[in-house]
Amino acid sequence: MINLVKLIYFKTLLFLRSVFYCVIFVVMGRILAIDYGTKRTGLAVTDEMQIIASGLTTVETKTLIPFLKNYISTEKVDKIVVGLPKQMDNTASESEVYIQKFLVQLTKAIPQIPVDRVDERFTSKMAFQTMIDSGLKKKQRQNKALVDEISATLILQSYLSSI
Repeated sequence: MINLVKLIYFKTLLFLRSVFYCVIFVVMGRILAIDYGTKRTGLAVTDEMQIIASGLTTVETKTLIPFLKNYISTEKVDKIVVGLPKQMDNTASESEVYIQKFLVQLTKAIPQIPVDRVDERFTSKMAFQTMIDSGLKKKQRQNKALVDEISATLILQSYLSSI
């Protein structure tokens, strides 16, 4: 009788544990990273468990807000991370003016998703070096859209490391 009670208790715990993991999986959304540029913007996202950062795409900046609205309507996104360009002396980069205007538009268009900022110094150089290290040919390395997408992925990896 005692062994039967233990068996039922153990199976109940296993069931509850599996339900708990399923709930976590369903409830968590992605984190979306943005490497904003005046012409092109690189995007990266995490998996649903917010563990792995992957490049998503590069879009023309003028179509960025509609693209984000569409993406968020099809995927659950918990947070948006935008690169924070800084100079070596820790002052804001010239492009920060454009990013601030974009952030105003973003918070109006998608007010339900919080936005964080991450220092993006050297991400373009690191992205280019990643392309070299991965064996891409010179012609492929000239693809600026790919550099932007990799930069967004590096921004997202930096954010994931900080939380």
